[in-house]
Amino acid sequence: MASTPPFARFEWMIAWRYIRAKRAEGGVSVMTWISLLGITLAVFALIATLAIRSGFRAEFVDTILGANAHVTVYEQTPIAGTDQTTRIISDYETLAAAIADVPGVIRAAPLVRQQVMANRGNFNSGVEVFGISEADLRTIPRIATPEEAIGSIDAFGDGIAIGSGVARELGVGLGDRIKLISPNGVRTAMGTSPRVGVYDITYIFTAGRYDIDRTRVYMPLAEAQTFFNRDGVVDEIEVMVANPDNVEDIAPDILNAAGDFAFIWTWRDSAGAFLRALTVEDNVMFVLLSILVLIASMNIISGLIMLVKNKGRDIGILRTMGLTEGSVLRIFFICGAGIGTVGTILGVILGCAFAIWIDPIFAFVNYLAGGGVWDPSIRGIYALPAELHLRDVLSAVVLSLGLSWIVTIFPARRAARMNPVEALRYE
Repeated sequence: MASTPPFARFEWMIAWRYIRAKRAEGGVSVMTWISLLGITLAVFALIATLAIRSGFRAEFVDTILGANAHVTVYEQTPIAGTDQTTRIISDYETLAAAIADVPGVIRAAPLVRQQVMANRGNFNSGVEVFGISEADLRTIPRIATPEEAIGSIDAFGDGIAIGSGVARELGVGLGDRIKLISPNGVRTAMGTSPRVGVYDITYIFTAGRYDIDRTRVYMPLAEAQTFFNRDGVVDEIEVMVANPDNVEDIAPDILNAAGDFAFIWTWRDSAGAFLRALTVEDNVMFVLLSILVLIASMNIISGLIMLVKNKGRDIGILRTMGLTEGSVLRIFFICGAGIGTVGTILGVILGCAFAIWIDPIFAFVNYLAGGGVWDPSIRGIYALPAELHLRDVLSAVVLSLGLSWIVTIFPARRAARMNPVEALRYE
């Protein structure tokens, strides 16, 4: 008798007949649908979660790198004749030029940076003032080209730029005036009196990150030096590099260029703990959702075991007709693997669709809940982001197919090893 090739046409035909068989015919169509639904939902949940985590990480990092220094340079200079030090930078133009000459540095901007109280009528808000030149302000992506803006950055020299959160807290708009109150003001015989300045709002930006929009105020450098008693000096040098992901590689060169009394603080130093927490959370979520996929795959085992039991007479007849153990194994493998494959494909479609259309989906959920589902003061960003990456989709597909195909082998082997005499004995 000529041997048939693996996965011959008749094997696919018998497997398809078994999958779609009704319960009255000895099939397990209900279990088939349950297994299919379980795999679909598990893969959908895995892809959707990975897309959201990728989007959240990308948005978080982008808002950090788009509105903050990649490297901040400070100085700890000894005060002559004393054992004390000062952190102000006097020859800041020379220092900034030296840092800007480091390969990989795209900008080095002197800053005056202080915390003050902003006031408008009966409203007050704690803000952080960045004294910076207009030319350097234009090189900050999330400020110069923000998600939303009111006014023009061209008018920065005539007033100040504030975040939309600050404007909302104070109830002000473009062209209004606010007070900035610094506790470190003029020293008198009665003590230090607060320094108060009144400034026109010429630019309102939305950087896309709540804590930045809620606290950030930009002021022309010369004005900030006057207001904060920093005549001829600055507090720090804000450095941006071409490749922020490899900031550790360029940091030693920046430190060498800054001199003996300098020290630096990179964006990974400030956000590294949060990014590591995100990485741990990503790994934990992947493991948990992998268990969910495994549980869904177990439904395939139970369904196939029931199918093998119900089809015992058919297996016995097929074996007596000359069907080999390998053919029987492949028939039931096709049954289980087919369910897993179709479920995986449907799950991938649903997961990708969710990631692509997450904004209208989330808007609909927010509408049903009456609003307030997403609180930017807690989340830090204004919307739920999602990013589809091929590696995430492939990892979900490989995991689902791998588990569903592997677990299928065990009941399929049981069917293949069934003794045809025992299968027909009580028929």
